[in-house]
Amino acid sequence: MVMMTIRALTEDDPRWRAVAARDAAQDGAFVYAVRTTGIYCRPSCPARRAKPENVSFFAGPADAERAGFRPCRRCAPEAEGARRRTAALVARACRTLEAAADEPPDLAALARASGLSASRFHRLFRSAVGVTPKAYADALRAARLREALGGGEASVTQAIYQAGFGSSGRFYEAADRLLGMTPSQYRAGGEGAGIRYSIAGCSLGLVLAAESARGVCAILLGDVADQLVAELRRRFPNADLAEAGDAFAAAMGRIVALVERPSAGLDLPLDIRGTAFQQRVWAALAAIPPGETVSYAELARRMGAPKAVRAVAGACAANALAIAIPCHRVVRSDGGLSGYRWGPARKRALLERERG
Repeated sequence: MVMMTIRALTEDDPRWRAVAARDAAQDGAFVYAVRTTGIYCRPSCPARRAKPENVSFFAGPADAERAGFRPCRRCAPEAEGARRRTAALVARACRTLEAAADEPPDLAALARASGLSASRFHRLFRSAVGVTPKAYADALRAARLREALGGGEASVTQAIYQAGFGSSGRFYEAADRLLGMTPSQYRAGGEGAGIRYSIAGCSLGLVLAAESARGVCAILLGDVADQLVAELRRRFPNADLAEAGDAFAAAMGRIVALVERPSAGLDLPLDIRGTAFQQRVWAALAAIPPGETVSYAELARRMGAPKAVRAVAGACAANALAIAIPCHRVVRSDGGLSGYRWGPARKRALLERERG
């Protein structure tokens, strides 16, 4: 009778329903322990389900361990708290960088505020965000600068200070790195910025590759050459586009080889332009091993932004460097291949090549 009462009480507890459903969203909210094994687990643990009459719930790992239980080796529930603390620490650092009205704090200052050494903070930040603190701060400044220059109302001098630069000297030192061109060229939609491109056949149709002075700025896939050139022009509406000569032939050969063997990666300099969030997404994409796939929701979770699934999908769609930034490795939660801007058939072919 007592055992049946315990079983009924457990089954009526909403935490048991989370355990029965292996609900990963409840990880960190509580842990459950199994009296017959002496082990405690996360709600999402894939281990064989325990009998409800043998289960106890605890607020966290420390409470479970004080009660004499040891952590499950399979789901490592004791690591969840550390991950959450790291995510909170990195989120605070991101907010600090986002709030900086002038020169952003340097690595040493961010590390001191987090109570960590500079090297450990740098490693944790890069692992969680996908880029270094400096790259994140640069992306924020670039976004502010593009906004100020793109509005057309502020002068270049006003844009300098709106973007948080304390002096014009510091600004012009960083302008080309942040914008990929001079401020006046950016305001004119890339006017005067030279971009050369080439189109070649490949097993997936046609590939257009374009290069700026900083590196490869576009890799586009399609079936019609004119449409690929039109897409490139939409991205750089006032740039000086020109077909590349023989000097680009070697790079073009490596890009075509990447289409045929996407797991090999591309060892050419890239000219990557995007918002701070887009750069975080693209860095997270680059961290997915060849042949593996993740859902948009999982990618958002890995970035520490589990509620930003739609924004993650939007950043994937904005990627102009096909295969080099492997957005083909992201699928729907049900495993579907839709959502690839160059078509699901190409996405399937790229994944098959990586897995083969």
